[in-house]
Amino acid sequence: MYTIVSFINVAFWVYQIMLFGRIILSWFRHNPYNPIIRFLYETTDPYLNIFRRIIPPIGAIDISPLAAFWVLDIIRRLIIGMML
Repeated sequence: MYTIVSFINVAFWVYQIMLFGRIILSWFRHNPYNPIIRFLYETTDPYLNIFRRIIPPIGAIDISPLAAFWVLDIIRRLIIGMML
């Protein structure tokens, strides 16, 4: 059971790292045709777009990733809490 919980924790951690990388990339110019960058965008955009539709940017600042991190952590805690 703890192996499954550890796997779920690692999977959520990896996705959070990917989200963080995606946010950092949005601050700099990058090659959108780079396969790694495309992979990051393709895997994180569907999740981030949910929050972008709900939370509009404040000026030039997009705060939807903060909500995305928060909800992802709540989901992780709920899943692990149900398993233990």
